[in-house]
Amino acid sequence: MSFGDHLEVLRKMLFRVLVVVTSCATAVFCFKDETFAVLLAPRNTDFITFRAIERILHLFGSTFRFESYNIQLISTELSSQFLTHLESSFIIGAVVSSPFIIYQLYRFISPALYDNERRYSVGICLTSYFLFMLGVVMNYFILFPIAFRFLATYQVDAAVVSTITISSYISTFATLSLSMGLVFELPVLSFILAKLDVLSASFMKQYRRHALVLIMVVAAFITPPDIFTLCLLTIPLYLLYEVSIVIVSKVHGK
Repeated sequence: MSFGDHLEVLRKMLFRVLVVVTSCATAVFCFKDETFAVLLAPRNTDFITFRAIERILHLFGSTFRFESYNIQLISTELSSQFLTHLESSFIIGAVVSSPFIIYQLYRFISPALYDNERRYSVGICLTSYFLFMLGVVMNYFILFPIAFRFLATYQVDAAVVSTITISSYISTFATLSLSMGLVFELPVLSFILAKLDVLSASFMKQYRRHALVLIMVVAAFITPPDIFTLCLLTIPLYLLYEVSIVIVSKVHGK
């Protein structure tokens, strides 16, 4: 095809993606109560993660229970709630329609790939999507609720009461979800670099300690400023680094 034909195919592909994302976002927008029941659940004192931790500790004979707390979310601008609702709908709409987006991108790129590249690309797309969603799920159930509980209930003095805006809550939640999804792509990135002969297992093993420090720096940049959430993110990221070593070893047949 000519350059103009490629642009026409790209235009049609982007139009289909826009229609699907907008349709999903509209559907999400119409289910406001259900949407925000899910988005705001991690702030609750009886969120499933806290109850699960308590049950696990009770199995070992502990009587530990999380203290109840009540953090009010507020809106400080006239249009804040509507804009937050609109923004959240489009973000969730994009996430829901992401399999279709990936499929359309693959259809656009695949004609330019060789047979062996096409075979690898399918696996890479599926694995990337799974790891990204795994990062988002981990943020929703573990990282964000624990970080919110710690930071929202932290007080320098009893006279200082925390009130958090809804836009700040959604913005932090979306940023952490995106960050977690991206950093969970480490095994895929390692596989691609190994295929390009840029990365080797021996190099990764030699610089394990340096990698741990770098992972902690990245985790500190992503997470809120407290040591507990830093450790929560550092552990799975380092495990992904070890998994990446195994993947790179298999790529090079070692």
